[in-house]
Amino acid sequence: MNEILGKIALCVEFGKINKVSPYPPNMKDQDGADELTKQALDTGVRPDEILENALVPAMAKVGEKFTRKEIYVPQMLMAAKAMNSAMVHLKPFFQSGETKRKGKFIVGTVAGDLHDIGKNLVAMMIEGGGWEVIDLGVDVGTDKFLKALDENPGAVIGLSALLTTTMENMKQTVAAIKEKNKESKILVGGAPVTMEYCQKIGADFYSPDPQGAVNYLKTLVA
Repeated sequence: MNEILGKIALCVEFGKINKVSPYPPNMKDQDGADELTKQALDTGVRPDEILENALVPAMAKVGEKFTRKEIYVPQMLMAAKAMNSAMVHLKPFFQSGETKRKGKFIVGTVAGDLHDIGKNLVAMMIEGGGWEVIDLGVDVGTDKFLKALDENPGAVIGLSALLTTTMENMKQTVAAIKEKNKESKILVGGAPVTMEYCQKIGADFYSPDPQGAVNYLKTLVA
């Protein structure tokens, strides 16, 4: 069992999606995360074991490599695709309630901002960390965040802004969420955002990279 989990982890870390995927070249014609996850389930490995002992550690490695600038956005996106090909097989177990997630994470790029690569990387890293992700997309107004929070009480919220002009919208959304429920935990990020700005607008956490967000969420469920 440990052997197949190790193989799934390697596929995710290096972006090997399935058998026909040509990337990475040194794993050509080998089964990818897709086939190996199905095989693991077919042989009786539990979905939560695959998540906790293969996907979570693999995505943690990817996040750490990205933080150290050993890999870049394209490699992270390949790892995300490999992880998603494994998650396709696991999601029915989560949706049925048979297997539990660590919590819910609502994420979106704030109103007026159409950038999504940073948001997508954070969402995929957090899903790889064992959370259910509710991705609201880009140009998300305050009302949409509040509605998602109503539908998912207790969820952690992530706000992204890539433009200095949309940082004001981030500030307004944080204020509205905290006014409605001061216990809500809010993470903020994006190129122009800083820890100083995070504290100024009353958000709970800022990270310059996705792994920092994953590490912070771990502290909430420890």
